Amino acid sequence: MRNLDFSSWDALLSTLLGLVLVSLVAVGIRLLAMQTIQRRQQRENRQINERLKTLIAAYKTLGGSFTGDLRVDPSHLRDLRRRAAETGEALDDAGSERGRRIRDAVEAALSDVILLGTEEQVRLAAQAAADMAAGRPVQTAALVVSLRSFIRGALDLAPMPANVVIPEQGPLRAAAAGGGKGPGRAGGGGEGGNDAKGGGMGGGGMGGAGASGFTRDPLDAGHDEAR
Repeated sequence: MRNLDFSSWDALLSTLLGLVLVSLVAVGIRLLAMQTIQRRQQRENRQINERLKTLIAAYKTLGGSFTGDLRVDPSHLRDLRRRAAETGEALDDAGSERGRRIRDAVEAALSDVILLGTEEQVRLAAQAAADMAAGRPVQTAALVVSLRSFIRGALDLAPMPANVVIPEQGPLRAAAAGGGKGPGRAGGGGEGGNDAKGGGMGGGGMGGAGASGFTRDPLDAGHDEAR
């Protein structure tokens, strides 16, 4: 303010123009900095949201079941057929199809966790993937616990109460193909209406399973022998 000249109208106007110019430059720099910071925050938020969305989907796939066999059977169709031939038992097509769909979904979930998980989650997922590649049954309970803790922390949720006992979780059980051939068809002609209804519900279930990552490309049908 000491260098401001108010001795004449010309000096006053030039001083005011100088002040306005300096103010505009300062405001422009401030707006540019704020916009840059805002874009960076938005990009980081999108990355966090995508990461959480992927890990939540993996959690649902790896820990969507509390009952039944909580292990993932890594057997391929050729292994199941060889095992059935050795034991002389008939191959359960529906059961083998269900197991392979679960295995495929778990493989995709493990791949997502290896890509976007924390160090502990990557280590657990890599161990599970190694066991699956070696043909050993895979347990996902420890990885599910780690995912649950991380997701709740990222969403600012309180930790699970210490007095709450959560049973071990296993992979989500996918609906096997050809579900319409289940017990509903064995009921005879009197069960025709229920059978048709069950078939419709089975179709809806397959659609829901597709949304959860259990879809199967029709082109895979030609590769069943290799699987």
